[in-house]
This record gives sequence, structure tokens and C-alpha cells, in this order.
Amino acid sequence: MLMTAQEADFGQIPSQTVGPYFAYGLTATQYGYDFDQPFDAVLALDGAAGQHIRLEDRVIDGDGNPINDALVEISQADGEGRYPQTPDEARALGFRAFGRVGTGTDAQNRFVFHTVKPGAETPGEAPHINVIVLMRGLLLHAFTRVYFSDEAEANAKDAVLQSVPADRRHTLIAERVEQGGAVSYRFDSRM
Repeated sequence: MLMTAQEADFGQIPSQTVGPYFAYGLTATQYGYDFDQPFDAVLALDGAAGQHIRLEDRVIDGDGNPINDALVEISQADGEGRYPQTPDEARALGFRAFGRVGTGTDAQNRFVFHTVKPGAETPGEAPHINVIVLMRGLLLHAFTRVYFSDEAEANAKDAVLQSVPADRRHTLIAERVEQGGAVSYRFDSRM
């Protein structure tokens, strides 16, 4: 008797076996391993120029549940829209432009980056942060951008954001929240 594909149990497919090792291997210190990691959640040190902010996010699965083993990387310009060109320049500016964090050590499965609000990199472009998400089940990482809710005028002129269908643009905009004088932007990455 032949079985249909629905009746047969073929086990996990290759993409289902990917991860959750990304966060553990690339954010070792965060997970308590005794070896160093070159990047973490702090992009801007105390002396970095610009408005210091926190970017808080969760990676959400298709059922609306936060993913506890995702790895998130961000890359961004500094408060003046520039990237440091050398490690020495990054140290002098107190701004690294790149960060990496896992979602598995936060009780709410969030990731939190400490950075500065970026400036526009070129005329006509809105300030934004580039985001890369890696997680179990993804053979290729996902890229997105985060824009800022208090940059409506710049967002309306940004060619990349305007290329997104109007009914989906809000999914790329982080909401500004102020608490005790600190500024955070909150954003969920929906997979």
C-alpha cells in the first residue's frame, strides 16, 4: 500500500534543523560562555555624539509568539549620517556602527541595542537602522530597515520606504517612547 505525503513522516527538512546555535555562538558573552565576542548590544559609548537611544524589538513568529533564540544584527550611521571608516576612528568617536544580540537571555525575548539616533546618510534619505535577523528555520538571513515615527517628513521622501506598499509601511516604523528622560524606539520584526 502506498502512503501519501501527508501520511508519511519524513522527519525534519534541512531548513528546520538550522539554528538555534547562531545566538549562542556569535553572542557568547551574553549567553555566559567563557570566550569573547567582538560585537554586542552597545554601539554608542557615553562620549558618542548624537541623541542616545535604545532600540527595543522582538522577533515574532507567524503565530504572534516571540522567538527566544533569534540573532539580530544592526548596522547604522552615527548622528551625523556617517559610518566610521577605521577601528581607530570608531574608538575616537565612541561609536561602532554595528551591533549583535540574541533574544534568548531577556525575560520578554526582546533585544535591546544602546546606540544613537542615526542621521540621514544622503540627501532625501530618512534616518534608519539596517537590521539582519537570523533564526531557526531560516537558511538565509532576513534584511529589513527600521525607520523612526518622529521623522514623518523625512520618511515621506525616502525612496526605499516609499517603495513599500502604503498599507505595509507602518511595519517598518519604530514608535518613540520616552520614560524618565530616556528615549526608546520599539519595533517588532514579524517573520
